[in-house]
Amino acid sequence: MARVSQEHLDARRRQILAGAARCFSGNGFHGTSMQDVLKEVGLSAGAVYRYFASKEDLIAAIADEAFRSIRQAFEEAAELTPPPTPDVLLGRVLRRVIDGQVYGLERRTCAALMVQVWAETLRDERLAATLEDGYTGMRAAWAKLVDAYRAAGIMHSDVPADDVARTMIATAQGFMAQEALFGGAEPEVLENGLRGLMSMDPQKIS
Repeated sequence: MARVSQEHLDARRRQILAGAARCFSGNGFHGTSMQDVLKEVGLSAGAVYRYFASKEDLIAAIADEAFRSIRQAFEEAAELTPPPTPDVLLGRVLRRVIDGQVYGLERRTCAALMVQVWAETLRDERLAATLEDGYTGMRAAWAKLVDAYRAAGIMHSDVPADDVARTMIATAQGFMAQEALFGGAEPEVLENGLRGLMSMDPQKIS
């Protein structure tokens, strides 16, 4: 029997995750069954269960991939000299995550899926652990970026790096929540808003 290439295995796994993401975004985690996923991806139960033993495995994998994509964008930015400023970086990251580059979903649908993942962590300990790992990784990546900003002489050293990291993560999360709930939250809005805040001169505030 011919061996299946790793490229084929990776493509099949991604096909399954993309189909599951479409199902979850439309019907929610609890309204989606494994049968729904099988129908969506057009594969047999055996083909899908080879990769994911349960719906919970699918949800955890989707969350993990989203976090890895975001963390990778931060880490790549930290290697640039000088690194992109937060307005540019967050705009780039959000486009990467919610403009169809992860699972081919429409922006608002992708944002809604992320909000569902966050909500699900309140009842699922395994998913909560995945979220915690992803959050910790993003904080570390942002802290590395802060070091790069300071080395380039474009950020003061009197604010803890982790405080900056948590604030930027919260900004991205808030943007995605706005998009999921109301729509129309273009990345340009976030970029412009951050640029405006960054332009404030504390010396002129009496």
